[in-house]
Amino acid sequence: MIKQTRTVILVIVAFAVLIILANAIYVVSETNQVIITQFGEPIGDAVTAPGLHIKTPFIQKANYFEKRWLEWDGDANQIVTKDKKYIWVDTYARWGISNPLVFFQRVRDERGAQSRLDDIIDGETRNVIANYDLFEIVRSTNREFAVSEEAAEILDTAEAAQEVKTGRGKITQIILEKSSKITPEFGIELRDVRIKRVNYVDEVQRKVFDRMIAERQRIAAKYRSEGDGKSAEIRGQKERELKIIQSGAYKTAQEIKGKADAEAVKIYADAYNLDPEFYQFMKTLETYRNIMDKNTWLFLSTDSEFLKYLDSTRK
Repeated sequence: MIKQTRTVILVIVAFAVLIILANAIYVVSETNQVIITQFGEPIGDAVTAPGLHIKTPFIQKANYFEKRWLEWDGDANQIVTKDKKYIWVDTYARWGISNPLVFFQRVRDERGAQSRLDDIIDGETRNVIANYDLFEIVRSTNREFAVSEEAAEILDTAEAAQEVKTGRGKITQIILEKSSKITPEFGIELRDVRIKRVNYVDEVQRKVFDRMIAERQRIAAKYRSEGDGKSAEIRGQKERELKIIQSGAYKTAQEIKGKADAEAVKIYADAYNLDPEFYQFMKTLETYRNIMDKNTWLFLSTDSEFLKYLDSTRK
């Protein structure tokens, strides 16, 4: 019985030792750094060396922080530029924890750091953007644009032709420099700041789209007008060519008809000259056939030439 009691006690003691050791030992990896707190207050400097470390069990706590660069992605802000253009500016940044002790004391964790960065970067972005015209924020160099004729009619060519003195790259560098002067007091090192997207606000976007639509409609009307003009020109040329062809054909037909009529007249003349009396007789009979039928009534004098070949008494 005594032996069994000793065994149980030993198991309990071993289990308690394991629990104490598990709570006393903590591991620092190559990507982490640790701040030890006792009753919520930091004790000593940050532990950055990778490996096993020991702390007072149950009393002290290991608070882990990243050594690697972290991502900050801000919300788009509505900003008025120097030339009074209302735009949305969306930014992102890379940051790291440079002083874990200060970081823990000022912002506690990454969520608190993200909130601080929202205030710092968004505020500096707003201040810097407001000091520059829109074309400076959009463009980075003075390279020439390869713009089509249609696009040139839509773009504000006067604005596009302005010389870039600062440019987007330098503007983001200014935002980074100004923000980097504030973040160290929170134990944060700001590595990079970039403008992810610049866009007009909805109201201005609608105006720009309306302008683009109007320009496209004007260009379409121009093309339709040019097409109608070309079509009319082709139709006119076709009508002229058709009239020339018809005129030539009519002239040729009249020449052929004239020659045929002349030939017919010649034949008739030759026939008439051979026997004028017979020719006159045949033409008279043809006339009778053409103007008279069984219902025709004629009132003529007895000496009418028309009855010459019907009157047997005439010689």
